Amino acid sequence: MVTRHRDGCARVLRRVAGPAPDRPDLRSCALDLTPPSRATGDAPGGPELDEAAQLAERRRWQALGVCLLVGFMSLLDVSIVNVALPSIERGLGASEADLSWVLSGYALTFGLTLIPAGVLGDLWGRRTAFLVGLVLFAVSSAACGLAPTATALVVSRLVQGMASGLLGPQITGLIQEMFSGPARARAFGYFGTTVGLATAVGPLSGGLLISLAGGQSSWRWVFIVNLPISVVAFVLALRLIPRSTGGGLAAGGRRRVDLVGVALLAAGLLAILLPLVQAQQWKGATKWLLIPLGVLLLAGFVGWERRCRLPLVDLSLFSLRSYRYGVLLGLLYFAGFTPIFFIFTLFLQRGLGYSALQAGAAITPFAIGSGVAATVGGRLVSRHGRTVIIVGLVAVIIGTLATALAVHEVPGHAAALATAAPLALAGIGSGLTISPNVTLSLAPVPVARAGTAGGVLQTSQRLGTAIGVACIGAVFFAHLAQDGNWAAAFQLGVLVATAFEATALLCALADARRP
Repeated sequence: MVTRHRDGCARVLRRVAGPAPDRPDLRSCALDLTPPSRATGDAPGGPELDEAAQLAERRRWQALGVCLLVGFMSLLDVSIVNVALPSIERGLGASEADLSWVLSGYALTFGLTLIPAGVLGDLWGRRTAFLVGLVLFAVSSAACGLAPTATALVVSRLVQGMASGLLGPQITGLIQEMFSGPARARAFGYFGTTVGLATAVGPLSGGLLISLAGGQSSWRWVFIVNLPISVVAFVLALRLIPRSTGGGLAAGGRRRVDLVGVALLAAGLLAILLPLVQAQQWKGATKWLLIPLGVLLLAGFVGWERRCRLPLVDLSLFSLRSYRYGVLLGLLYFAGFTPIFFIFTLFLQRGLGYSALQAGAAITPFAIGSGVAATVGGRLVSRHGRTVIIVGLVAVIIGTLATALAVHEVPGHAAALATAAPLALAGIGSGLTISPNVTLSLAPVPVARAGTAGGVLQTSQRLGTAIGVACIGAVFFAHLAQDGNWAAAFQLGVLVATAFEATALLCALADARRP
């Protein structure tokens, strides 16, 4: 009976366990179930794997530090030149149009290069594109510092803008590749802080360099200082930035950049900007016919991109609502935000007689407010979304208008003290706008399209800067040519800047209406 019972149990076990060849070895199961604490040793590679993971994590954040250093340097050159403009004017005999092109030309080529640079990063690997852009930036910075004429300086700045445009999408693309989840949001928060600080700290940094160098050629050091930073960053990038596979587009067989799209976009933007920048030099009303021509060229660009098999801009990205509104908001906000420093430093130095260092120090409250708020905004955006950006834009508008009011109520040399609090408020608003907008805009974008999407987003910012400098600079210099009143010209320019910022606020409100 015992035998029959044992045989019955065996048959049941065989039916449950399945065919004999698939049954596990019970002795091996017994070994596998031994608790780790009682085993004779740790699992093979356990501590080594933990140590390797920690090392990879450290290298990842160190690589981000290199990216942010280069991003800070390239974005710094958008605004560091502001306080050097009077020195450039005296040293090279530059005209008002030359001064505008030194700023808007850099922003224009920066923006035009960003989109094809994003494609190249997706194709060739972002590390390679990053290193090439860094070398080109160092060479063009040296050319700017050694420029013998105003024309040579403008041309060198155009090349320098192209180098910055090549670097920009590689930074956002590498963040997308190296981080995910909350870590990615934190990394983009640091990037937003870098953008805000670079734009705001530029005038103070330029003022310090010019003050320390002294002499008629002191402005050259705002460009030459990039050389040692570029060398250090290149060595660190070779060691820390991981190689990438090209973000996924290479597997799709893409082998070229849409040069027709680049030409149409560049021609359209140039046609719009030329009459604005050259408004005082080109007499007569014929020049304004270039603006509708530019609009037609941009419409042709959109039509071409829709039909092109391998378009420069992946228009399907704009089906993502947050991305679509984020790109438009970035263009409008930078059109109103960046040119304020252009006209403010000219007003302080040429209108009130401030030194380059004093003019740079006058904008420091904005830099402090922007840096602090950008770090906080990067954390708040994951919980509150577009509400953070709406609050930030309201603060920017109030601070900007209060700055113009302070210049009106406190005329004379005390303008820097009167504008300190309004600029700090505007800086806080800027920090709550730039970083959260980058995070929300790129959040729904697939990693394979990160380089292209980041390029388009930064293109909107740089082109906004070029358009804003051209528009606000044209209004500023036109009013100055009429009555020579620097304060009134600055206030009028601020009103135009506020109009851009208010339109950006409307974009944020439209996006916030739908969850």
